Amino acid sequence: MKQGQFTPNAVTDDDKLRESCGVIGIFLQNGEDMAARLGYYGLYSLQHRGQESAGISVSDGTEITTHKGMGLVSEVFNEEKLNSIKGRIAVGHVLYSTSGKAYIENAQPFVIHFKLGNLAVAHNGSLVNTGVLKELLEETGSTFSSSSDSEVIIKLIAKNYKKGLERALTDTIQMIKGSFALAVMTENTLIGVRDPNGIRPLCLGKLENGWVIASESCAIDAIGGELVRDIEPGEIVIINDDGVLSFEFGERTAKKTCIFEYVYFARPDSILDGIAVQEARLRMGAILARESAVPADVVIGVPDSGLGAAMGFSAAVGIPYAMGIVKNKYIGRTFIAPSQEQRENLVFVKLNAMKSDINGKRVIIIDDSIVRGTTSRRLIQILRRAGAKEVHFRISSPPVKFSCYFGIDTPCRSELISSSHDEQEICKAIGADSLAFISIKGMLEALGGVAEQVSCEKNRDGQDGYCQGCFTGEYPMPSPGEIVSRRL
Repeated sequence: MKQGQFTPNAVTDDDKLRESCGVIGIFLQNGEDMAARLGYYGLYSLQHRGQESAGISVSDGTEITTHKGMGLVSEVFNEEKLNSIKGRIAVGHVLYSTSGKAYIENAQPFVIHFKLGNLAVAHNGSLVNTGVLKELLEETGSTFSSSSDSEVIIKLIAKNYKKGLERALTDTIQMIKGSFALAVMTENTLIGVRDPNGIRPLCLGKLENGWVIASESCAIDAIGGELVRDIEPGEIVIINDDGVLSFEFGERTAKKTCIFEYVYFARPDSILDGIAVQEARLRMGAILARESAVPADVVIGVPDSGLGAAMGFSAAVGIPYAMGIVKNKYIGRTFIAPSQEQRENLVFVKLNAMKSDINGKRVIIIDDSIVRGTTSRRLIQILRRAGAKEVHFRISSPPVKFSCYFGIDTPCRSELISSSHDEQEICKAIGADSLAFISIKGMLEALGGVAEQVSCEKNRDGQDGYCQGCFTGEYPMPSPGEIVSRRL
C-alpha cells in the first residue's frame, strides 16, 4: 500500500478487532455433579468473546472428561453431551484464535494425563515468548499436537508438577510472558490465575453451593452467582474443599488492563476491575461529545458496541437519540459470501437503516473504532441511501495505529487505516461529512470517573492502569519481535 492511498479491505466481516477468548471455572461442594451444565450456561454468556470453538472439561474426583468441538456453544453441546460429562468441578472455554489457526487441535480446554495426575487448562490471552519456551520443552522430550500457545502452558505445569501444584504454577507463571487469564483444574482443585499486568480480565464469584471464576461478571450472573471481586493482577486463587486460598506470585508490576475491554470486547452488563462497562461507555460518549460536538438532528449508534457511547453523546449534547440502524442477529459464522463483491457488501445484509429515523436529517453516528475503514464506509452509504442530509462519524476510542500482541487479533499495521492516514484523509476515504475520535486523555478521564463512582482502588503505581499499545505503540512488555531480536 502506498502512503496516502487507501484501498478498503474486501472482507468487510473482518473489519473489526476480534475478541480474544472466554474462560470459566466451576467448583461445587456437597458431591453435586452439575458443574458441566453450569459451565455451559456461563460459556453461553461469554459467547461474544469467541465463536470458533467451545469446550468443557469436568472432574468427578478421579478422572477428567472433556467434550469440545468447532462452532458456537449451542452447536458443540446438547443435552446428551452435557449428561455424559458429570462432575463437580469444570473448566470451560470459548475460542477466538489469536495464536494458531481455527482447528479442532487448538480447541480448549487442553487436557494432559500423566503419572502424577490429570490436568486441564483454559487460557485467555497470548504469550509473547511461546517460541522460546516451545524449543526448551521440545529439547527435553515434549511434543505438541497444536499450534496454540496454551498447550505450552499446560506442558510447563505438568513438567514442574513433581514439585507440587503451587510450586508448579508459580514456576510456570514466572517463565511465561504475555497476557493470561487461566482456569486450571486437577481432579479435586480449581485454580484461577491472572497475569502480573492484569491485561486480560478474570473475576471470582460465589455460588450457593460453590465457587466460580470467569472472564466477565456476566457469566457469574448467568448461573445465579454473586460477584465477589476481581482476581488481582499477579494473583493465584486455589479453590478446593478447604475453601479459597489466595497468594501472589513474583514481584508486583504496574496494572495494565486492556483498555479495549471497556470500548468493545466486554458485554455492557459486565463489571471489570470495579468498573461497570456500560457506565464507562456512557461517559466515553459524553466526553466525545464535549470534544467534538457538531450541529445535528439525531444521534445513533452502531449495534451493538457503539450504542452505549451514542446514548452518552446524545444526553451530553441534548440531541435526540434514535435506533437508526437495525442489526440482523441471525447472520452466523456460516453465512455464504463467495465473491469479493459479495463479501464487501455483507454489511448491507447485517445492518440496515431505519428511514424514519434518518431521512432528511443531519446524523451523528457513533462507533467504537475504525480498523480498516471498510465497514465505516459502507455504514455511511447505508445512511445516505436512507436519506441522511449529513453524516458525522464519531469514534469512542482513539485511532488504532498499532497491532496487539496480547490476545486481540489485530490486522497487521499496514492494514490499519489510522497507521498511515490522518483524520482528514480517513474522513474523505469513508465518505463522511466530518470525523472525530475521542482523545486518549478523554478516554482515561471517562474510565477514571467511573472508577471513582464505584470506589475502585487506584492503580498502585499511580498511573492510568491500562494497556494502550494499539493507540500509542507503547506496550507493558517487549513484543515477540523484540524478544527474537534480543536472542539473535
